[in-house]
Amino acid sequence: MRVSMDIELKDIPGQLLLALRPVSEFKGNLISVVHHHEKRTPRGTIPVQVVFETKPDKLNDIIASLEESDISIVRIDEKRYFEHGAVILIGHIVHTDIQDTIDSIDNTGYAEIVDLNLSMPKINMPSSASLKIDAVSKEHLAQAIDILKDIAKKKDLLVIEPIKSELGAI
Repeated sequence: MRVSMDIELKDIPGQLLLALRPVSEFKGNLISVVHHHEKRTPRGTIPVQVVFETKPDKLNDIIASLEESDISIVRIDEKRYFEHGAVILIGHIVHTDIQDTIDSIDNTGYAEIVDLNLSMPKINMPSSASLKIDAVSKEHLAQAIDILKDIAKKKDLLVIEPIKSELGAI
């Protein structure tokens, strides 16, 4: 996952190194550091923005290490989902509880439904829905689609996956 973190450092030597060390210790990949040494916060600290990539299970360790070093964390913005996919569902989608279907993907912790477009022609006719799914990896995206297929089978829904070629998804 990619993390953008705003922190505040005391204006004493070694603070930037102290703030970056946990990213390295927990095998993170540093993307950028913006050190605003000429600026001061109302608390007299120096604002720094750090962007890095890390495994989702390591983020809490990095945060704890920063807090132990008395580094103030002002904001954390995670971008966990790097893979994107889409499927189409056909059948009685609303009558079979679309919220339950969405929750089954969202509750995995590694994928979520980020967009839903639903078409319902008439009350007793099958409807169709386009679902966009974001996941942390290609493997997790495939697992989420497999979960969706299992749910669709139980609910008597048809799942249409994207067509793939040697160049990737079309």
